[in-house]
Amino acid sequence: MAYVIDDSCIACGTCIDECPVEAISEGDIYVIDPEVCTDCGSCAEVCPTESIHPE
Repeated sequence: MAYVIDDSCIACGTCIDECPVEAISEGDIYVIDPEVCTDCGSCAEVCPTESIHPE
């Protein structure tokens, strides 16, 4: 099950550097590609707004 980023994302970029498979793309809020996400949770651990959670 992939992780998702909800509307509370502030697009700070912290999660992008933590993703080992480059599944996160930038935008108004960031988006995780469910086809690439390996469900490791590294991004969720560093998110300052707790916007990332399992789908």
